[in-house]
Amino acid sequence: MSFREINSKMVEATVLPGQRLFSQRGAMLAYRGDVSFTPNVQGGQGGVMSMLGRRVAGEATPLMTVEGSGTVLFGHGGHHVHLIALSGDTLYVEADRLLAFEGTLRQGTMFMGSQGGVMGMVRGQVTGQGLFTTTLQGRGAVAVMAHGGVFEVPITPQRPVHVDPQAYVAHHGDVRNKLSTALGWRDMVGRGSGEAFQLELSGNGTVYVQASEEKL
Repeated sequence: MSFREINSKMVEATVLPGQRLFSQRGAMLAYRGDVSFTPNVQGGQGGVMSMLGRRVAGEATPLMTVEGSGTVLFGHGGHHVHLIALSGDTLYVEADRLLAFEGTLRQGTMFMGSQGGVMGMVRGQVTGQGLFTTTLQGRGAVAVMAHGGVFEVPITPQRPVHVDPQAYVAHHGDVRNKLSTALGWRDMVGRGSGEAFQLELSGNGTVYVQASEEKL
């Protein structure tokens, strides 16, 4: 893993010749060595379509390509940072939660409505979360940001997990998602989280939940 946790709000990344990292613009705090930072117009390894998906979703999160030889300290806005190691599976993460990730991971974009149907679309319209979610697939490490820290909640076939959409950070595994509500349509007007909406995750995997409903 290229990343090492320094404290709850900062990670150190090792940059090696011939390898790349991607980071959110403005995430570099300090660096040592011969390291370069260049804007990434293709959106990581996902290409133009990945970039287009984020722009359509209103989640245009500019990335920087990090190359060279040295070490870099990453952090952003004083948010808590959490490291996730992928071993060949896919991580689904809100674009604005991404701090940095290794270039070995392939980036893409998933339309949440493809899993959640009409209610998945409502999630983006009413809760303020994006219709599109960034995907990172392969072997490598990801640093994500959150308010107040991150808690990992296991998802099993016998025990689906219900998450407030505003508290959702990311998930991975063989997981399906759908949005449900305990209120009628008239009661939902003007309500974006809490009792009004619940994101139900079922299957086998892990969901990462932040300790606050505050948006980044």
